[in-house]
Amino acid sequence: MKRIALLSQRLANQIAAGEVVERPASVIKELLENSLDAGATRLDVEVDHGGVKLMRVRDEGAGIPKEDLALALNRHATSKIFALDDLEKLTTLGFRGEALASIGSVSRLAITSKSREENLESAWKVEAEGQDMTAKLSPAAHDYGTTVEVRDLFFNTPARKKFLKTEKTEFARIDEIVKRLALSRFDVQFNLKHNQRAIHKLLAAKTEQEKQRRVAMVCGPAFVENCVFVDIEGPGLRLWGWVSLPTFSRSQADLQYFYVNGRIIRDKLVTHAVRQAYSDVLFLGRHAAFALYLELAPEAVDVNVHPTKHEVRFRDSRLVHDFLYRSLHKALADVNPSDQLATQSSENYADEKLPASEYGSQSVTELIQQNSFPLAQSRSGGSGFAASNAAMQNQVREQLAALETLNQDGDAIPPLGYAIAQLHGIYILAQNQQGLIIVDMHAAHERITYERMKTACAREELKIQPLLVPLSIAVSQAEADCAETQREVLLSIGLELERVSAESLVVRQIPSLLRDADIEQLVRDVIADVIQHGSSDAVQSRQDELLSTMACHGSVRANRQLTVPEMNSLLRDMETTERSGQCNHGRPTWVFQSIDELDKLFLRGQ
Repeated sequence: MKRIALLSQRLANQIAAGEVVERPASVIKELLENSLDAGATRLDVEVDHGGVKLMRVRDEGAGIPKEDLALALNRHATSKIFALDDLEKLTTLGFRGEALASIGSVSRLAITSKSREENLESAWKVEAEGQDMTAKLSPAAHDYGTTVEVRDLFFNTPARKKFLKTEKTEFARIDEIVKRLALSRFDVQFNLKHNQRAIHKLLAAKTEQEKQRRVAMVCGPAFVENCVFVDIEGPGLRLWGWVSLPTFSRSQADLQYFYVNGRIIRDKLVTHAVRQAYSDVLFLGRHAAFALYLELAPEAVDVNVHPTKHEVRFRDSRLVHDFLYRSLHKALADVNPSDQLATQSSENYADEKLPASEYGSQSVTELIQQNSFPLAQSRSGGSGFAASNAAMQNQVREQLAALETLNQDGDAIPPLGYAIAQLHGIYILAQNQQGLIIVDMHAAHERITYERMKTACAREELKIQPLLVPLSIAVSQAEADCAETQREVLLSIGLELERVSAESLVVRQIPSLLRDADIEQLVRDVIADVIQHGSSDAVQSRQDELLSTMACHGSVRANRQLTVPEMNSLLRDMETTERSGQCNHGRPTWVFQSIDELDKLFLRGQ
């Protein structure tokens, strides 16, 4: 071992740069955060060749006094904390004072600034290079604020430069950093140029509409059209922002922005709370999209736990987790068809009436008479055809009565409208005020049944129904063992199973909601779930999944013909059921096609 010695200032700065300056985007992040801490309301960012050749950030913030310019390039030089207690209540994005020193050690750095505190006519400029950290101070022309120029990044550390990606990739990372910060500060204007070409001009947003417009520019208009706004307060906590509808999901977690007191973070606790809130409505393998803002007391969160400040530690992590979960869970549960239609409709039809029927003012009786066409007689000429024809007549009457109701009073039309037909025994076609609703009847009924069972379990009111004739089922020994050991768990969801032999079970009671289900298949599926998840604790934690399996078997199946009243009853239940826009597996239960969209399909008005 060699003797212990102090590192040189340049080497210490370059080691620190390994934590702070990973790539050009890291530099942009540090410089923009410094400008925001300085009170800037406009930020101009200019980069060349993905930031490797040049990065320039200009602001009109407080500026740096002449005496502090050279000092700002030293390690651990900061204006944001002065005592240990300051670390417990940080209100600034930066605080360590390592950024400028680290950046200067691996680039050619120049800072030009004019302080609003000093009554000086000229600004001052300080320059430093990686090989020589000696600061050179000189007068310069500059308005109030600061401009930081970083040229030739990693020019003196070629090994680090080799790890950089292509120009396009590095700029994409810079672009993402600017977007993240733009979402954190709506009151600040952000301008971005790359290779002399304007990329973004995000004006300061003051009104709610302007904020939503910025969100659309950063996250895309499709996100804004398929999201809901939340604003919920708890004990010392506030959560607000935008969360996507479950039907607007992504294959990757690339559209997730979460801010704690204005600082963007990626935290496992937050990720778990969000995923848990979406667990009932998100399709397997898909990810939610959101831009959320959590506000709490600065002393309740520690931001000094990660070199890049991407992670934080909450003083009461359980409280924060439960607050996030409950808030988002409630927000998603409160989404109803009216909210979804408001986001899906391309135009507002609130003040418009439905187009008049092409039959004019003819009565339902006249329409029935017109539609009672003589059908081809069956060869047998028996009564079977007469019964079929009568049933068809009744179906036509029901459909026309629904249509007459639909056209009489546009203001009273419910969001999902009235059923007009059933397609292939699978889909319900309904007409509302804006256009066409197509409902997957099995998926919709599955969600309705599932929510009713969850509510009953939560209230300990899950009614069970004894079987008049107990059902005997032949099972494997493992399945019988599971049913015997997990008897109490199965009873809690309304299934009473009794083991009568090594490989035989008897079903004595089932949930009354599922009296029409395939009981044998239901029991096998539930036991399979119990075996897969092992212990009773695991099963208890997944009670909703078990109820989901049961609800799936208790729902109407494809190819079952429904009457118009039955279809309308299902539509009304959907409008009053939480999370009715998705089935238990996260698939959509209904879709909407506006009149405008249908017109485009048929080139009407072109």
